[in-house]
Amino acid sequence: MPRVFFVTGSSAGLGQALVKEILDNGDYVIASARKPEVLIFEKATSTNFIAVQLDLLDSKSVLTAYLTGVAKFGRIDVVVNNGGYGLSGPFEDLTDEDIKRQMDVNFTGALVSTRTAIKVMREQNPPGGIIQQITSIGGRIGMPWMCMYSASKFALEGFTEAVAQEMDPKWEIKFTCVEPGGFRTDFFPRSMVYTNSISSAYDLTAVKAHIKGIEESQRGDPPKAAKALYHLATLEETPKKAVLGSDAYEWLNEHMTAEHEDLLRNESLARSTDVDD
Repeated sequence: MPRVFFVTGSSAGLGQALVKEILDNGDYVIASARKPEVLIFEKATSTNFIAVQLDLLDSKSVLTAYLTGVAKFGRIDVVVNNGGYGLSGPFEDLTDEDIKRQMDVNFTGALVSTRTAIKVMREQNPPGGIIQQITSIGGRIGMPWMCMYSASKFALEGFTEAVAQEMDPKWEIKFTCVEPGGFRTDFFPRSMVYTNSISSAYDLTAVKAHIKGIEESQRGDPPKAAKALYHLATLEETPKKAVLGSDAYEWLNEHMTAEHEDLLRNESLARSTDVDD
């Protein structure tokens, strides 16, 4: 029996590659985007595919997208919260609106989608499903000049880790935070917003060069990432976290080693604050 996937951010990048992979494997897709008319896939038919409008800043459109998908296929087995964008620039140069919009789209939008997905998966017969949160290696390691992007992804990781523990086992709802490194999509030219303050105290030329260096050093292949995402959705034991990309793996391994060394170095300080027996 084909499974039904619900994918946000399907118009480009990893989301687009994942929709292709799902269709190649004979499953069904509810593909969402702000402009669903651009969602055209070679193997899509009226039987296996539906394109729906979804704006992560509009909770009503999120609910409508889910209801449309369920009306079409009867259930949803895998939700992939992939929608979002990047924000680059020194923190001091970011406006209140810059900060609010980054958190509203990348974090709050994913929360609204997740809340709707939980309800659908809990109430369908049989219940259950997998929710994949596409965060970032920037959701485990703070990235300079992309601080609010990291903040939005850190927040999504913390939320997911907590809410996963609220699920009743009989609902069979599982979560995975997927943490990609750099993949050769159009994320930087298409989905990255750059600040351009002329009064900045920072060297914006150096900031942009740093971000450009990250873009040009990306190792990841989007179709391979899509295969990995699909594979993760088939596992009997769903991992809580999954890193994608050798760059992300190397950065995180180094980061976690340093963090563990700090933890052990300060053990006596941590224990010194307990009440005396």
